[in-house]
Amino acid sequence: MDADLNIVGEAGDGASGVQMARELRPDVVLMDLLLPVMDGITATNLIRRELPDTEVIALTSVMENNLVFRAIQAGAIGYLLKDTEAPKLRRAIKDAAAGHVQLSPEAAALLIREIRTPHHPERLTERETAVLRLLAEGQSNKEIAQNLQIGETTVKSHVKNIMEKLAVASRTQAALYAVRIGLVSADLQKSLV
Repeated sequence: MDADLNIVGEAGDGASGVQMARELRPDVVLMDLLLPVMDGITATNLIRRELPDTEVIALTSVMENNLVFRAIQAGAIGYLLKDTEAPKLRRAIKDAAAGHVQLSPEAAALLIREIRTPHHPERLTERETAVLRLLAEGQSNKEIAQNLQIGETTVKSHVKNIMEKLAVASRTQAALYAVRIGLVSADLQKSLV
């Protein structure tokens, strides 16, 4: 048990999970991807679209390229296997609540290999590049704001612009893009776990 974590609900299918998230507004949802009624990827997409302050970690027994990529595209901040040890899972939940990417080593390796560099991304401003670098290092919006001495709302605006310019759907994809182009060290893969 962990005094900092409260389980506020549990659902047996994706549709129920989405409904509970709407009612309970948790900080983090652990989402199985293989669920009845509504699959976990669809549920993740709905939760992230409707509840942008709720982070979703895909927690599953399946490590398939397609599922990993689709979960991240749907907005999951992380992808962990069900055999993740309890202390690592607790840390991952806390980190996700703070906006930090959480990937199993296997998922990180798959994503780094599979991430597609946009053919002609729009040029990032100097400030957007600085924000992307810190985002890729795993910093939350609040930490980026403190580091760059700007407002958290400004950071959110920069992150939105970065995602639009790079044609990516999540912070995780933006971070992986930064690794791919060499903006941050490839050692990021190790820090994502």
